[in-house]
Amino acid sequence: MPATHLLRVGTRASALARTQTGWVVDRLRAQGVDVVVETITTRGDDRSDLPIAKIGGDGVFVRELEQALRDGRIDVAVHSLKDLPTAETPGLVLACVPERATPFDALVGRTAPRLDELPSGAVVGTSSIRRVVQLKAARPDLQAVPLRGNVDTRLRKLDAGEYDAVILAAAGLERLGLADRITQLMQPPEFWPAVAQGALGIQVRADDVRTLAAVAPLDHATTHAAVIAERRMLENLAGGCLAPIGGWARLSAAGGLVLGGCVLEMDQPTEAVRRIVAEETVALRDQTEPAALGEAVAARLRAAGAEAMLQRMRTRLA
Repeated sequence: MPATHLLRVGTRASALARTQTGWVVDRLRAQGVDVVVETITTRGDDRSDLPIAKIGGDGVFVRELEQALRDGRIDVAVHSLKDLPTAETPGLVLACVPERATPFDALVGRTAPRLDELPSGAVVGTSSIRRVVQLKAARPDLQAVPLRGNVDTRLRKLDAGEYDAVILAAAGLERLGLADRITQLMQPPEFWPAVAQGALGIQVRADDVRTLAAVAPLDHATTHAAVIAERRMLENLAGGCLAPIGGWARLSAAGGLVLGGCVLEMDQPTEAVRRIVAEETVALRDQTEPAALGEAVAARLRAAGAEAMLQRMRTRLA
């Protein structure tokens, strides 16, 4: 890319978003690309006092960035990929996916380091229905209390004694240099991460050939294949970013791609939890295989009753 071409990279304002964008910017500049960063406030950031479902649900952390892309005010948007809806926005494309960080959730414990060591009645802060349901499956005697805000805000509330523990994405803590706060990684089969958790998504205009070429070297093929599979599964389940659905794709020992998916339901008022899990593997022979894998896992979950479970959860959360 000629040095005279300035690449405008859009980011959310949080410390985590700016750190993630900084990683992307450093690698673009290392290629000789001239970059300027534009900070954009999203509705999700602006209304951190409300549950995400109350301020628009899917896309609340990306819509303003996407609009800036479509308007030509920025050339690149850097997203936490788990926040990006699976339906493509007309005129925009997910150009590349850098190598993924740790995909799992993490417990940051104050009164005990592990979930099974927290005292009965302990207060656990989390902002996700997926995390709440899995927390109740593992420890129905614990209290799940809503917690929003950026990572620093959540940790400050924990340290102030408002919570006994909080559940956060491990990747965010790692990227902020706070990995030492993690007291337990929470992994499948007991605790499934959100689809595309730990991955970044770099979005550009579909017709912007120069920018597409500039960001292409940042793509990590294995991560990209994994998140395609996960996101296609989520799309086929019509789940959306906020649904109690988990997914994790990774390479098998034989070099194939393995995708596991989980759909959760919690009854009210008993808080009894139902969980269904499906897993499939494909050989990565061509670029269509990851999407087909996602469709296959979604089909198995639907056959096991996922659609009815998700509909009941939507009704309860409405």
